[in-house]
Amino acid sequence: MTQPIDDLLSIRDLLRYAASQFAGSDLFYGHGTDNVWDEAVQLVMRSLNLPLDNNTVFLDARLVRDERELILNRIQRRIESRVPLAYLLGEAWFMGLPFKVDERVLVPRSPLAELLESGLQPWLGEQPVGRILDLCTGSGCIGIAAATVFDNAEVDLADISPDALEVASDNIALHGLEDRVRTVCADVFEGIEGRYDVILSNPPYVDAEDLADMPEEFRHEPALGLAAGEDGLEIAHRILAGAAAHLTPDGLLIVEVGNSWPALEAAYPDLPFVWLEFERGGEGVFLLSARDLAQRARVSI
Repeated sequence: MTQPIDDLLSIRDLLRYAASQFAGSDLFYGHGTDNVWDEAVQLVMRSLNLPLDNNTVFLDARLVRDERELILNRIQRRIESRVPLAYLLGEAWFMGLPFKVDERVLVPRSPLAELLESGLQPWLGEQPVGRILDLCTGSGCIGIAAATVFDNAEVDLADISPDALEVASDNIALHGLEDRVRTVCADVFEGIEGRYDVILSNPPYVDAEDLADMPEEFRHEPALGLAAGEDGLEIAHRILAGAAAHLTPDGLLIVEVGNSWPALEAAYPDLPFVWLEFERGGEGVFLLSARDLAQRARVSI
C-alpha cells in the first residue's frame, strides 16, 4: 500500500483516505466499531488525541508530517497485519469509559455494559451492593465500570493471567479507584475468598469450531481469553460449580457465554437460566440467583 503523505494534508483528507482503504480491504469489524466509517473516524481522531464526538471543527485542520506518518502507518498495519484498532491505539471504550488495552487482554466488547448502565435493574431490585467480583477480568473493564455505577461497592478483579492483571491495575489507576478496586490472581474460584453480592463474568467461551473459523483479527488476542474447549463450556462449568459458595443469600451471578448458550442450557436442564436481552445487540448472557444455585448445589448461603 502506497502512502501519499504529501497529498493528505488535513484530517478530512485522512478520514476519506482511511475509509477508502478499509472499504477496499477484507477487514473484520467488531473490536469497538462495526463499519468502515466508524473505524476510520476512530483511528484518525484518536491517533491525534481528538474527541470522537463534536469534532467537526477539526476536519480542515492541516497536520504536521509526524502526525500524518503515524496515521498512515496505523492504516497500513490495520490492513496488512489485521491488528485490531484498539491495539493500534492502545485504548478501547466500554460503557463510555476509556480503558488501556494491548495484546495481553481481549478488546472490551461485552453487552454487559448495557446491563451495568441500568444498574442491573430490574434484577437487583432494592438489594444493596457491597462487594462485586469480576471473574476472568482481562482489562478490568467490567469490574471498573461496575465500580462507577455502584460507588460504595468494593470490587475484586480476578484473572489467572498476571499479564492481564497488570493491565487491569493500570486501568484501576487510570480511573482513580485504588481505594476500593483491587486485582486478585485466581483460577476461576481458586484463590477467591468470601462472598459477593454480584458476580459478573465474561469468561472464555469460544468452542473449538468457532475458534478455528475466527477472522484474522482474533489471532492477535490472547487465546487464554477465548478458548474454552470443544464445546466452549470449560470455564462456565467451573463457574456454575463454585458460584453458590461465593454469593451472598440474595446475590446474583451474571455470565456471558455467547454462542455457547444452547449447549449450556442443554447441559443444565434443572437450572432456571434467565437469558438477558439487549437493545444494542449481544446474546448468550445469563442470570441466576444465589438461591437457585444453592438449591442445585445443596450448599448453604
